[in-house]
Amino acid sequence: MEQHRTRPPRDRARRTAPLPPQAGGPRPGTGPTPGGATVYRAASRPRHPGPPLVIALRRVLRAVRKGVAAVRALPNPRLTGLGSGLFCMVVMLLVACLDRLLFDGSAVAYGLLFLPVSALTAAWVRPADLVTAPVAVPIAFAVGMLPLSGGSDGFGGQVMGLVTALAMHAGWLYGGTLIAGVIASVRKVRIMGRKRAAQRAARAPQRRRMPAQPS
Repeated sequence: MEQHRTRPPRDRARRTAPLPPQAGGPRPGTGPTPGGATVYRAASRPRHPGPPLVIALRRVLRAVRKGVAAVRALPNPRLTGLGSGLFCMVVMLLVACLDRLLFDGSAVAYGLLFLPVSALTAAWVRPADLVTAPVAVPIAFAVGMLPLSGGSDGFGGQVMGLVTALAMHAGWLYGGTLIAGVIASVRKVRIMGRKRAAQRAARAPQRRRMPAQPS
């Protein structure tokens, strides 16, 4: 009789081939949980920047904030009336000389630089001499126009050239004077408001201490 050969049972379990790793490694926020399930996080949607007008307004606000921070970082001196006038005159003379060297005596450049000088003059004068700021600013403008007036030889020619230049560029003169006057007025109103608040704060304890009069 033929004997059938029987294969011995395999005791070892078949080994499964390992899965190839994912390219780039596991993603952040994914992975197996203690229960064996895989958790996937939803991808965050990109933020919409918004319309161009809103973006432009945001940029303008950022620029304004930077400008305010730069102004606050400037020194805060307190000049007398005479000191503020001398400061404005010297600065405008330097501006006129630089304007003549760099821009061939451009009145627009001189007027544009005159506006911030007027603002600084009114901002740096001490509270007791606020009235002098709107007076010193136009005088400094006229002094600075001497190198740019281009009058003829002689004292009379220089005076006529200066008067003509002031008449032609009176807009810058009025603008700087107006800025100085507004800043000085605002500072004066704020100082008066602080004085009134201090007086009210000083009178409040006295009213509390006064006994009520019997009727």
